[in-house]
Amino acid sequence: MKYYSIIIILLTLISCDDKNAQKRKQICDSQEFIDYWYKGKAEISSYDLQQAQYGKLNKGEAIMIFVTEDFRLDKQVKLESNDKEKATPVLKLNFIKKFITGIYDYSMYTSVFTPVKTNTFPATLKVTNTNQEWCGQSFLQLNYRQNGYQLLGKSYFENEVDEESHLEHAILEDELWTKIRLLSIDQLPTGNMFMIPSMTSLRLRHRNIQAEMARISLEPYAGDSIFKGKSLIHYKIHYPESKRDLSIYFEKEFPHLIVGWAETYETKKTMLTSKAVLKVTIQNPYWEKNMAKDTVYRKLLKIKY
Repeated sequence: MKYYSIIIILLTLISCDDKNAQKRKQICDSQEFIDYWYKGKAEISSYDLQQAQYGKLNKGEAIMIFVTEDFRLDKQVKLESNDKEKATPVLKLNFIKKFITGIYDYSMYTSVFTPVKTNTFPATLKVTNTNQEWCGQSFLQLNYRQNGYQLLGKSYFENEVDEESHLEHAILEDELWTKIRLLSIDQLPTGNMFMIPSMTSLRLRHRNIQAEMARISLEPYAGDSIFKGKSLIHYKIHYPESKRDLSIYFEKEFPHLIVGWAETYETKKTMLTSKAVLKVTIQNPYWEKNMAKDTVYRKLLKIKY
């Protein structure tokens, strides 16, 4: 009896140590994370973009804005009151793509809200997506509720005019970008799993919003010189059913800067690969830079559109 009591105690201690080790693995607990993400500035990156649409590649530009903020858990909006106990810090991504097709342009905007306390909140809490082009507009929103995502959608297009449903929980492609910044490389999702494709890709292809089987892998980048950075990692996502591939390229070392991506899918019966290559990254409190003189930062970021 004494022997079994000792075994139980040892197993309990090992379990506690494992839990503590997992807790220590949160990147948000590290001093380098605090120094980088909590100094009152956003990280802004600009990218040269070639976006597939209408059976051809279209020139454009992408912007990624990462910033931390307090996020209300009940209303799932930015905290602007003193109710700190109702909020948790998130890493917010505003992901903007703009490109021109012939006479008219597209503007596609996705916002992702992922808690930095990844052990306590493993799922992204909210994703919103808006798309504007000369034919019309569309809107999508996912809110994490009841162990899944509540979907709300509105669109100019008849087949997408009203969408409201509850999706079973699955990894979101849109949250991979924030998870790259919040997790150690060995904690990133890999293997075969169901994943909800990005809101932008679904709208461009006019596909229903549902999870698809995806094959996900990580490996050192061993490609050509298109993507530049220190010790790059190639994050590969393959959707066998829809024949779509996404590759994300980021730096191995913290803060895991994203240097570009490539996305292959069929448009107008032609398989094309969209690409985005990093131009410039700065840290800046952009919300304070709203005067005419502050356009200098747009020049610094080489923003054209």
